[in-house]
Amino acid sequence: MTRRQLRESIFKLLFRIEFVSREECMEQQEIQLEELTQMNREEEDMLPEANEKEAAQMQERLEDIFSHLDEIDTIIAAHSEGWNLNRIGKAELSILRLAVYEMKWDDTIPEKVAINEAVELAKTYCSEEAKGFVNAILGKMASGQD
Repeated sequence: MTRRQLRESIFKLLFRIEFVSREECMEQQEIQLEELTQMNREEEDMLPEANEKEAAQMQERLEDIFSHLDEIDTIIAAHSEGWNLNRIGKAELSILRLAVYEMKWDDTIPEKVAINEAVELAKTYCSEEAKGFVNAILGKMASGQD
């Protein structure tokens, strides 16, 4: 699984917690990982150890995001001037949560990459206007603007 696929899978799971409990989300993570594993096997030869490593990585990142969720939401609220978190679309909010996590807590991902990947997710899963909204909030955060 590529980093982009991993990020997209985590985004989808974050999106799901807007509709189901975290426990159900974690159960769905297992199902989603099985589906991704099957797709990867069809595309290329995969070793079982790689699947276990990816599952552990996804689990770890989700748990880390959940542990920082209040702080992540505070950061988003501080940089989304005039927007209450309840007004932000669920897909956009999930993308922002993942990107803020990557920018603040994942040292392996450069800020610019996190922003670009978030914009790409917004292009795929949100309205045309959402990519600019996501980019603006993350850009403010990256430049230290409030």
